[in-house]
Amino acid sequence: MRKERKRQEILDAALTEFLEQGYRGAGMDRIAARAAASKVTVYAHFADKQALFEAVFTRAIAEAERSNAALTATLAESGDLRRDLTAFARSHISAVTQPHLVSLRRLIIGEAGRFPGLARAWHRAAPDRGHATLAAAITRLGERGLVGAPDPLLAAQHLNHLILSIPLNEAMFAVRERHDPADLHRWADEAVRVWLAAYGTGAPA
Repeated sequence: MRKERKRQEILDAALTEFLEQGYRGAGMDRIAARAAASKVTVYAHFADKQALFEAVFTRAIAEAERSNAALTATLAESGDLRRDLTAFARSHISAVTQPHLVSLRRLIIGEAGRFPGLARAWHRAAPDRGHATLAAAITRLGERGLVGAPDPLLAAQHLNHLILSIPLNEAMFAVRERHDPADLHRWADEAVRVWLAAYGTGAPA
């Protein structure tokens, strides 16, 4: 337990260092100092800076997978689709636009050439798996007659991009580092309105 706690402290320290300094500028000495650990302890857990960087993102990928599953868990059996989609959209937009997650996204995109496998894994765990999980819920909603989505995966991608495209692009390009919750809710609510107009029962095919 103590060993695992120290490992997590090192990962937390490494995350802060990588976000502040980038991969090339990050120093193992500073990471050790941030974690209140010796370099020997850091290297006992991680062979080198590359292994530590990969471990930081592997943990972030696992967290993204858990978040996606939790957000969509109740949608498939919704008793009030507009209400539950709106709750999902508001939670999703607030989660994805958190400053530290935006910084992580910038970092992995910037290092995609050096770590292509890690970048692909991030994409599979975050957008790809999120779309697949949401598509499964949309499939079930279609079976229940609540939506008309001949291609559930495409419908899931449409919903995700309607929700995220404006605030995430602004955040990625530092137009706004932190959004007002009222703006996030407005974008989320409007995304749901537009999506239901296209895919809700009775919408044109």
